[in-house]
Amino acid sequence: MTNKHRISMFLMACLMMMSSTASIASERAQRIMASGEIKVCIWPDYFAISYRNPRTLKLEGIDIDMAHALADRLGVKLTFVESSFSKLVENMENNACDISMHAIGVRDDRKPHMEFSKPYLASGIYAVGTKDNPDLNSWDSIDQEGVVVVVQKGTFMEPVVKARFKHAEVAVVDSFKAREQEVLSGRADVFMGDYPYGKRMVSLTKWAVLLSPDEPFAKTDYAYAVPKGELEWLKEIDGFLLEMKKSGKLSEYAEKNGLSEIVVMD
Repeated sequence: MTNKHRISMFLMACLMMMSSTASIASERAQRIMASGEIKVCIWPDYFAISYRNPRTLKLEGIDIDMAHALADRLGVKLTFVESSFSKLVENMENNACDISMHAIGVRDDRKPHMEFSKPYLASGIYAVGTKDNPDLNSWDSIDQEGVVVVVQKGTFMEPVVKARFKHAEVAVVDSFKAREQEVLSGRADVFMGDYPYGKRMVSLTKWAVLLSPDEPFAKTDYAYAVPKGELEWLKEIDGFLLEMKKSGKLSEYAEKNGLSEIVVMD
């Protein structure tokens, strides 16, 4: 090989390297690639989203698949950081993770603390009842005298459910597990949750039935969250999401995890 050929090949390699890193411009992405690791916050109790299967102890769900795809795109090691919605703001502000990937509801009260990606899922409110309650077998049968509806305190669902149901009694409990206990004990007829949680109940219990409204009720966009002010990093995450949508991988992961009904493709 002549010197001329060597120089030509070297310049071509440099151009290819510049081209491959042109889309990785943010300080956050540069730090991730320099360290060789991306830290992703998840909530391991979120069925079909970022769920630790109690039988296998392995993580599964659409955001587990998406996190692996993001790490592969950056060519770095993936590290999951266990979080929750109660720790979301703290972890976005204390640099515990580079991104939160557990179907974060886009809410105004969260916007001062984080940046949201474009939505990739959107869920309204669904009801979970019991199979042995023949008088309560559809969404339209809920709002009647004598029916007790349970909702979790402090969630966005609490005020909208209270406003929606005029005849049924709305009971408020302190935790998401207490919702199930109220229905199982017979003290309540249904509890309110989002689509992934409703799917969890139907998949993991023999008694639960999912009641869906004819039209989406209080529909909320779900997105990924990155630290406040990191707009270049956010732009790269939006680019990743767009790529996953166009390639069909997002649809594939949604179908795999039973979430095709709520996937957002536009």
